[in-house]
Amino acid sequence: MMISTRGSKKQRTYTALAAVAAGLLALTGCGGNGGGGGGGGGTAEEYPSASIEIMAPADPGGGYDQTARSIARALTEGGVIETGADVYNVPGGSGTIGLTQFVQNSGDPHQLMVIGKILVGAIQQTDSQVTLENTTPIARLTAEYDAIVVPADSEYQTLEQLMEAFKADPGSIAWGGGSVGGVDQILVAQLADAVGVEVADLNYIPYSGGGELTPAILSGDVEAAASGLAEFQDQIDAGEMRLLAVSSEKPIEGVDAPTIIDAGYDVSIANWRGLVAPPEISDEQREAVIGMIEEMAGTQQWQETLESNNWDDYLLTGDEFSEYIQSEDKTITQTLTNLGIIE
Repeated sequence: MMISTRGSKKQRTYTALAAVAAGLLALTGCGGNGGGGGGGGGTAEEYPSASIEIMAPADPGGGYDQTARSIARALTEGGVIETGADVYNVPGGSGTIGLTQFVQNSGDPHQLMVIGKILVGAIQQTDSQVTLENTTPIARLTAEYDAIVVPADSEYQTLEQLMEAFKADPGSIAWGGGSVGGVDQILVAQLADAVGVEVADLNYIPYSGGGELTPAILSGDVEAAASGLAEFQDQIDAGEMRLLAVSSEKPIEGVDAPTIIDAGYDVSIANWRGLVAPPEISDEQREAVIGMIEEMAGTQQWQETLESNNWDDYLLTGDEFSEYIQSEDKTITQTLTNLGIIE
């Protein structure tokens, strides 16, 4: 298996890419699974004829990165492909920088990018000229629930204790989480609403990924944090963080923590992640990529990954996934507007 991180090389290209962003619109305006093929993709029968390159549009260590590397591992170790899989990171802009770069791979079905609910919201906030409409949706793969954690030496033993302090003095609780307007901030905003705290009074500090958020928690830079359970699991198991609650509707098997609902607050939220291909791959190539990912989703390696990370199997492919993205875009836009994050 070939899995590497080549973010620095990719990142160095972004300055040049930004200068031609306007030109990309002409390229990507046709949307996802259009005509020609091109881009060295080869025929569908030959697919894959080269290494699969998977972009994680964030720093190493976070949810996008974990998902990308898990996909690469299942593709190779699960025997789905023999050409290898290469993972690289393009952080910044809550995923929109990577998205802008990614659509330049037009017509190449060997290029894939991990996306998720966070990116849908980030596009709304940044007024990105490139959107998910400029990609070819392949598959929704996982659903993940957030965890509310505090440092192991925190005075807060339960979510109720944390929320009482938060309600009494909202500004005294610095919350850490992912990017502005992402799943984590929406969850914290919903918790605030549940105890009557104004969203404007939140002390929320966004981080670009788990690689930055984890040390912020451990050092005490934030009193509490919300992010994907898998991102915190190692620190929880090591006794460095205390897990107060999870954002699922029902208890998660094997997780020793109540749901936020069971703790007394009517709040739940799920994050999802999936894959897109570049624009302008052919219908035949799109079906070949979908077939590869569906086969990967059935491997023992992928099923073990779902179990070890407490990810739900959330498989949805092709046109149905395209429709789901459109629905999410409308829902998240309304939510961010209600929270005052966008106008």
